[in-house]
Amino acid sequence: MIEALEPFRVELTGYCYRMLGSGFEAEDAVQETLVRAWKAYATYDAQRASLRTWLYRIATNICIDMLRSSQRRALAVDLREPGGPLDTPLHERVFVQPVPDALVLPEDQAVLRDTVRLAFVAALQLLPPRQRAVLVLRDVLAWQASEVAALLSVSVPAVTSALQRARATLKVTDPGTPLHPEDPAQRALLNRYCDAFERHDVEALVALLHEDATMSMPPFAWWLRGRPQVAEALRDPAASCAGAWLVPVAANGSPAYWQMRPGLAEPFGLVFLDVRDGLVTGIVTYLGVSALLPLFGCTPDSSAGPARTSS
Repeated sequence: MIEALEPFRVELTGYCYRMLGSGFEAEDAVQETLVRAWKAYATYDAQRASLRTWLYRIATNICIDMLRSSQRRALAVDLREPGGPLDTPLHERVFVQPVPDALVLPEDQAVLRDTVRLAFVAALQLLPPRQRAVLVLRDVLAWQASEVAALLSVSVPAVTSALQRARATLKVTDPGTPLHPEDPAQRALLNRYCDAFERHDVEALVALLHEDATMSMPPFAWWLRGRPQVAEALRDPAASCAGAWLVPVAANGSPAYWQMRPGLAEPFGLVFLDVRDGLVTGIVTYLGVSALLPLFGCTPDSSAGPARTSS
């Protein structure tokens, strides 16, 4: 029987990640889903719901229960005004956490990579849990309204109303531009960024930034907005990345890189870039990534060369 449940693990993890904003919590939710399904399998009625719908109902209830006692996960730009000191690092529970693509994107759902981007997942956290479930099921996973109504035990008009409210909330957010690996202009931009980073050419990096670019470094709430402010931070000798390089990693359907530094066996950070209109609009660098490495399943090769994409 467990063989019948296991093929749903990755897509369920992707669903729970969008709901919870943490790969570790998503894995816990899916494991609990499969355990409950295994224990209750004798009562499963295929005439009432497909196995997939039944599993999603269990997963949704688990996620909603987990969300009742927790604060909303966010990005640094959602927590306070830009600027100021770094202050004290916050608990990881404050932030939307990164996740490897392989954990949340089945091969046949690669087209959905945009819906696991950090900005999109952070925007989802603005929604009440049931609205969040409705929007993900309807707009991301393309379920019919009647299917979602049956899963949540509500009416179709209630689903439609919840979806409208959720869409209205997300409409005011700016999740940026999705990663398009086949886009030569985007590949060229990322190559230029990685090359400038490797050479520690601050002027070249600044030239690739949008005028309203942001930079943040979880677990700190500190962040900056604007090309001049980001440029000043990049030029700060005390925060120099001289000698560092970037190694690509498949994470959150985004341009993502391990930041490697000489003398360190593990990555110094996990860097995400947001791009729009041929420029970098956001740089998010997760620090203290040792806790994340088990989720990604391996430690990147510290001898690997800098990131490049084929042209």
